[in-house]
Amino acid sequence: MSSSIEVLVGRIGKPHGIRGDVTVDVRTDEPERRFAPGGRLRVTAPRDVTTSRTSIGIESARWHQGVLLVRFEDVSSRDEAEALRGLLLHATIEPGETPDDPEEFYDHQLVGLAVHDLEGQVIGEVTQVLHGAAQDLLGVRTPDGRDTLVPFVAALVPTVDLAAGHLVVADRPGLVAPYPEESDGGEPEAGA
Repeated sequence: MSSSIEVLVGRIGKPHGIRGDVTVDVRTDEPERRFAPGGRLRVTAPRDVTTSRTSIGIESARWHQGVLLVRFEDVSSRDEAEALRGLLLHATIEPGETPDDPEEFYDHQLVGLAVHDLEGQVIGEVTQVLHGAAQDLLGVRTPDGRDTLVPFVAALVPTVDLAAGHLVVADRPGLVAPYPEESDGGEPEAGA
């Protein structure tokens, strides 16, 4: 078993100014903790980006009009900052570490949880967490092998119980359970 876990905390955006600052698309609920000056993050590159860096040190971080601006060590010009665009930033955490807010969760804590409906019946398992612009989505695989996405919002996921190993989804027709006409193989009635 690994002694530490990596979590995605951000993606480097466009340069800001001429001294090497960059915008960061924050992917963590703890940006002050993850982007603290003196910290170091592991760097990975998506398919369309190349880099020789494997990690990068944080020199400074500040908020400007709702956007996190970060200056990294050894990056002092707009051109050097532009070369970082698109890189993904990862922090290393201990396996038992949890976010400070009890209503927040790391992706690895959610993947593998059993999914129950409001009556306590198992309706699936969390297979992935997708981070969208508007909200996060839980990928759920049902016992019959279907994959579906559930918005990770309190109205649809009222309970997350890590200790018990499950979460509750307030299922709606077609959200996790199929529509009635899908389960019997029939077509919906026209004009009804």
